[in-house]
Amino acid sequence: MDWDLAQLRALDAVVSQGTFDAAARALHVTPSAVSQRIKALEAQAGRVLVRRSKPVAATEDGRALLRLARQVALLVAEAEASLAGSGSGPGAPRVVLPVAVNADSLATWAVPALAGLGDGVAVDVRREDQDHSVELLRDGEVMAAITTQARPVQGCTVQSLGAMRYLPVASPSFARRWFGSRTAPEVTPDALAAAPVVVYDRKDDLQDRYLRRRTRRRIDPPRHHVPGSTAFAQAVRLGLGWGMLPEQQADELVARGDLVVLDEAGADDVRLHWQQWRVRSAALDALAASVREAAARSLRPAR
Repeated sequence: MDWDLAQLRALDAVVSQGTFDAAARALHVTPSAVSQRIKALEAQAGRVLVRRSKPVAATEDGRALLRLARQVALLVAEAEASLAGSGSGPGAPRVVLPVAVNADSLATWAVPALAGLGDGVAVDVRREDQDHSVELLRDGEVMAAITTQARPVQGCTVQSLGAMRYLPVASPSFARRWFGSRTAPEVTPDALAAAPVVVYDRKDDLQDRYLRRRTRRRIDPPRHHVPGSTAFAQAVRLGLGWGMLPEQQADELVARGDLVVLDEAGADDVRLHWQQWRVRSAALDALAASVREAAARSLRPAR
């Protein structure tokens, strides 16, 4: 099929902006023009591509064309930037790279990888749990993602980044109260069943994974949900509960005496991968190289 670029842009805009009116403002056309382009695209595809809900959402068929629309937009933006030269003044063309990154990577090692890509590139970071970020790739919401999934999403390539180690830690006073000692805590199944635990959000399985591995049974201790990597570490440091903290955050706090490692054998190495669209893009490839370099400096080798 010969896809119309204006119609693909309209599809991208209505899904990104959430309404036909907002898409019209973004495209500098009338809402009627946006509606006509979407109807024409649906007629050509022979199926409904968007749900006229609030916000507008792509159907399963629409997500396939949405990925195409955003891939085309990326290549067009790079071509326009190349034709315009290396200018960085107002109005200069800019390539936008939406990428999904988990909160702990953002708080520890990933941000330096996003810097230094040049004035012609803008990174649009979507914070998402590493076990769920591939869903954004499948839906065409992002062009690349840091994920635990080693199997590539259809239309994507995958590369191993390394392992992010998590340690079960708590404040010294918390360890003494719930596990009997700050220097030699007794991490028994009964103690873990009673001791409060800090969980990032309802997608976070790190603490429960440790509990299952350590106790060999189902337990449900009191939980505090603290969404935010820095706030999570602070909550553990202040004794709200114990939690699995990245070693990049934990090591300094342990060295200062603010935290203790509850179980030296309880470390959990989470293997991370970089998945990106299989499309020839200089900007996307440069971002991937920068992420790999930062990961090599900060993560453990994957086993």
